Amino acid sequence: MPENNTPSDKAKKPACEKPLEKRLIVALDFSDEDTTLHFVEQIDPDLCRVKVGKELFTSCGPSLVKILVAKGFDVFLDLKYHDIPHTVGSACRVAADLGVWMMNVHAMGGQAMMEAARNVLNTADSPLLIAVTLLTSSGQKELDALGIASTPVAFVRKLATMAQTAGLDGVVCSAQEAAMLRKTLGAEFNLVTPGIRLATDSSDDQLRICTPEQAINNGVNYLVIGRPVTQAKDPCKVILTINNSIR
Repeated sequence: MPENNTPSDKAKKPACEKPLEKRLIVALDFSDEDTTLHFVEQIDPDLCRVKVGKELFTSCGPSLVKILVAKGFDVFLDLKYHDIPHTVGSACRVAADLGVWMMNVHAMGGQAMMEAARNVLNTADSPLLIAVTLLTSSGQKELDALGIASTPVAFVRKLATMAQTAGLDGVVCSAQEAAMLRKTLGAEFNLVTPGIRLATDSSDDQLRICTPEQAINNGVNYLVIGRPVTQAKDPCKVILTINNSIR
């Protein structure tokens, strides 16, 4: 007997199969290569990007970044470079050769440092360059302890404006500052937000947190989510759920 499928049935695909734009960045908060590669086999580079931070990079080095790129993942290299301008510029040049999609520096390094990084990433195929403003684990208490006479919102605005002036492509910020930065810095400036938690999650060590839906409504371009995905029994299912919630 012929199959009972119509042509239209065969053509149907799940509505959540592929996002129009990959706005989710999964933080690979692991400490070794085997665990990382086992995890990424469970997720799809068409559905998300990935972030390599200090712990994983210190453990595995550039070779793991190259493996992830070869597997088709857009890699955000999250090393928060903060040093003298020449050193940061040289580090960014080397990082770009790894084929990463995006990298960052720390805005507290100052405008000259950010400009040095920008100057070495000046071709059409260069990675996106963004700056960290105030870590989402920090708030007014931490600013007071550092002797910085500012509120978190005002301090983030100042650093983000400096990053834009230096020619960077965006900043890392909390979703709580995103609406203000979107209004201040315009539609083309990228806002990347960590500290994203699903509605049922605890805040862990983050202070300025937000749900995916709240972040997108506040004008965020990219969401960085770690443990809610990496510690899930079915990480791909969680990724699909998040993508559907922010479509």
